[in-house]
Amino acid sequence: MTAFNDLMAFQRDTEALGQISWRLGWDQETMMPHGASDQRADECAAIEGVIHQRKIDPRVGDWLAKIDDADLDETGRAQIRLIRRAYERSSRVPERLVAELARISSRAHKIWAQARSNDNFSEFSPVLKEIVALRQEEAQALAEDGDLYDGLLNEYEPGTKASDLEAMFGALRPRLVALREAVLDKPDLMGLNNTFDPEGQMRVTEKLAAQFGYDFNRGRVDKAVHPFSSGSGNDVRITTRTEPLDPFNCFYSTIHEVGHGCYEQNIDQAYRLTPLGRGVSMGVHESQSRIYENQLGRSRAFTGWLYGQMRDEFGDFGVADEDAFYGAVNRIKNGYIRTEADEVQYNLHVLLRFDLERAIISGDLIVDDLEAAWNDRFEADFGYAVDKASNGVLQDVHWSAGFFGYFPTYSLGNVYAGCLYEALRGAVPDLDSELARGDTSTATGWLRDNLQQFGGLREARATIEHATGKAPSEGPLLDYLEAKFKGIYRL
Repeated sequence: MTAFNDLMAFQRDTEALGQISWRLGWDQETMMPHGASDQRADECAAIEGVIHQRKIDPRVGDWLAKIDDADLDETGRAQIRLIRRAYERSSRVPERLVAELARISSRAHKIWAQARSNDNFSEFSPVLKEIVALRQEEAQALAEDGDLYDGLLNEYEPGTKASDLEAMFGALRPRLVALREAVLDKPDLMGLNNTFDPEGQMRVTEKLAAQFGYDFNRGRVDKAVHPFSSGSGNDVRITTRTEPLDPFNCFYSTIHEVGHGCYEQNIDQAYRLTPLGRGVSMGVHESQSRIYENQLGRSRAFTGWLYGQMRDEFGDFGVADEDAFYGAVNRIKNGYIRTEADEVQYNLHVLLRFDLERAIISGDLIVDDLEAAWNDRFEADFGYAVDKASNGVLQDVHWSAGFFGYFPTYSLGNVYAGCLYEALRGAVPDLDSELARGDTSTATGWLRDNLQQFGGLREARATIEHATGKAPSEGPLLDYLEAKFKGIYRL
């Protein structure tokens, strides 16, 4: 077992460096001085270069060759599976490319933010071309079956092929479109028509995070332009944002990121600073954020409790009762922004991005034509035109960070969440009465015990199947959405 122990000791330091890299990214989004971006780009490139060197260190290959999986228990075999996958993947990507991607994507963030503020895609497109060229080069090094996109997708959802997602998303689209059209034919529900103090929003936000089990001794909540979660184990960071006219943006962004954060905090401490000590895939990660945010946080039971909390904080804010508040939380309306989209339309936003970035990576679509392609597809899917770039092609941070292959995991996470919620309701018959008291502990405890604690022990689909007893499929999500929104809109 000497080789295994030596490898795990080496891997621990690699994992620690990865945590430091994530912390640099968190700082860049939340607290870094504006003038530090060029220096931070060099810092990110340096640390990513060191991490890449460790991933392809010849000693890793030697240790792996000496280890007989038959001598290991389930945990040991899972550790080796993930280390071997990372070693083989990293060995195919030149260190120069890794460092250059880190440098350019760090620099691109500032450029994207400025272009977004100016609603001018042409300010961002030159650096996006650089990122795309580098990611295409990486995809060439990683692709095995001719589909370049698969090489990038597997960074976020190992073992998944774009063709499989295309089939799943193709099954989602018709029922989602039909439900969307049926709902939008009904009279609009009342929304919020008031202003909400940002400091008050943050007080409610911290209470919400605590209600869903977020451990503030090992985590914190800060503000950022684009809400996100980073870190794992005993240092998890999440962010949210406040909008004076839309507190739901703050509250549900927070619950969403708390889902991510709790997944990382609840992984078995024995896995800390090992490959098993983080979420198994972005799709599974997204399943946690979405079930916290939607199936639990937007339920009739929980919104009744939240209504009381908002009245305590803001007084009478113009919504008459809990039923009207439930409708306001789940109101389906036209909008441009993915992160603000309702449950019915959210996946249509994701499918748009999935198709466009596949075309970009394959070379079928060039960056100069991306904004027009986005606007055409959006109007075709949603029936109205994009009014400005910040509501369209510049709204997401992902492409500035080089995260091609990430977007489809959002919809995959929704599918997984539908499967988990079906199993959760079967396991917790009193779920609604508990949520009505603001008590999420049984629900989140079920997720912790059946999924979160295992980290990367199993592959993604096997993780969902272990928790639910069934192979994942899109059916439970669609059934849940139709039942919920047909009830709300009396279809």
